[in-house]
Amino acid sequence: MNKEKWSVVIPTYNRLPILTKCLRSLENQDFEQEYEVIVIDDGSTDGTVEFLQTHTNEFPHVKLFQRDHQGASIARNTGVEVATGEIILFIDSDLVSMPGSLTAHARALEGQDKAFTYGRIVNTSNFDDPTSEPFTLTDVSNAYFATGNTAIAKHWFIEAGGFDPDFKQYGWEDLELGVRLKNMGFKIIKCPKALGYHWHPPFTMDEVPKLIDVEKQRGRMGAIFYQKHPTWDVRMIIQMTWLHKALWGLLSFGGALNERSLKPILQFLIDRNRPQLALEIARIFLNWYSVQAVYDAYAQASQTKPTSQSATS
Repeated sequence: MNKEKWSVVIPTYNRLPILTKCLRSLENQDFEQEYEVIVIDDGSTDGTVEFLQTHTNEFPHVKLFQRDHQGASIARNTGVEVATGEIILFIDSDLVSMPGSLTAHARALEGQDKAFTYGRIVNTSNFDDPTSEPFTLTDVSNAYFATGNTAIAKHWFIEAGGFDPDFKQYGWEDLELGVRLKNMGFKIIKCPKALGYHWHPPFTMDEVPKLIDVEKQRGRMGAIFYQKHPTWDVRMIIQMTWLHKALWGLLSFGGALNERSLKPILQFLIDRNRPQLALEIARIFLNWYSVQAVYDAYAQASQTKPTSQSATS
């Protein structure tokens, strides 16, 4: 392998428990090259900064930087700015990497120029032992560029323009950068041996308001995505098509199947240890919220700023 220095860039916001697992997994790499772990704390209030400042011996590769809460895009750009490595590996702060992950990324990138690697991600809600989950079909991703587990040369990231700071809420900043990389002729290298386990808490009814808010944010950011790249492909990605509107409108009976009407069956499944099935059912109204939000946000933006292409219902 080449001997470039690697910089692992991790934005984090109020995720201390899983962040510690993430960082320990990065200290446990069998990587022969020099690397650093850049943690950008995006204004956490859960003691993240204090913990890392008092546990420096436990995380010798970690370099901590702080900024006010401005979202993942700006945090990642900040991480790249302060990184000293030639290769940037983006890792989410709720991802636990297997020991050979960095080595797998490096081997896949060796000899490549306009390319980036995309490691395999397995979703899990097992906090105590996240790496115990098997890979399933629901873990398959068709995303061209996603920041959970991907590596790219720093100079190419900078030349592409980095993450767009207009994406201040949840969603699409990585795929939007992916559109620019694709237009530049980049090749994606799937890297299944660069394995990471993405932890998320088991679905509960207490999570519903937060999930609804996330979907509304995703819709609003989707409208920004489409304004920047007004193509049919982007419309399909953000679900701003008549097909998605009809599908989720039909499945939710125009919003009649929502967090209130479905609460009894969702709680029934949760009580019987079927939180994943409950979440899949909840996606009926979660997707409906997202579709409504993207259309509302695009309509509002169109009223204030003319665009070259108008949306159709």
